[in-house]
Amino acid sequence: MSNVFAASASKIDFYQIKIYHLKTDVQEKTVDGYLQKAYLPALHRAGIAKVGVFKPVVSDPAAVVEKLIYVFIPLKSFNGILELDKKLAKDQQYAIDGKAYVEAAYSDVPYERLESIVLKAFEDAPNFMLPKLKSPMKERVYELRSYEAPTEKYFQNKVRMFNKGDEIGLFKRLNFNAVFYAEVISGSRMPNLMYLTTFENKADRDEHWKAFSADDYWKKLSVLPEYQHNVSKNDTKFVYPTDYSDI
Repeated sequence: MSNVFAASASKIDFYQIKIYHLKTDVQEKTVDGYLQKAYLPALHRAGIAKVGVFKPVVSDPAAVVEKLIYVFIPLKSFNGILELDKKLAKDQQYAIDGKAYVEAAYSDVPYERLESIVLKAFEDAPNFMLPKLKSPMKERVYELRSYEAPTEKYFQNKVRMFNKGDEIGLFKRLNFNAVFYAEVISGSRMPNLMYLTTFENKADRDEHWKAFSADDYWKKLSVLPEYQHNVSKNDTKFVYPTDYSDI
């Protein structure tokens, strides 16, 4: 990916998305407590004012769905990801508040696996944005999309479609309340980009996408020869913010 690390001198954000894979209700309760009482307060003390914590939207209570918790951490530089662990190691209050999680025994682990994705914000959306919504947290529907490309060249083409093709501008005009648009620079599904749009509820989400599909600019942009075949897979996750999420 082009000029990823040199961008630290610019004002383009970097993001880390941590995904907790959980097996039991006890694990979920433990991680929730850790995030709410130890991790987010420690990140706030480290200068990261807004951190997002999200969980999957479960439309069918009878369905077997993997328990997941997504943590979205915005940072001002790539080095900020490396420096964060150093800051946490020096934070005595964090060690106290997070003791049950940090010092958990191998026989009583707080999660099954912990996944990490590192991203760099797009040029035309250099900083994350707080959603302007009024509905209660648990009623909201956030849509986390990952667009995988066939090759690195096609991936860069899709990024250009968002920037120079002004797909970002279309989302803004239609008020999709996007939190971020970013290219993945370290993850398990590369080459891919990710973005997060936010809505008051499911009906609001459906109305926005209906307007998007009917928009004249999208109809023209989507058929341009230079932007064909640049997405091989669209992985969409519906999530909602926890009560203690900042975003």
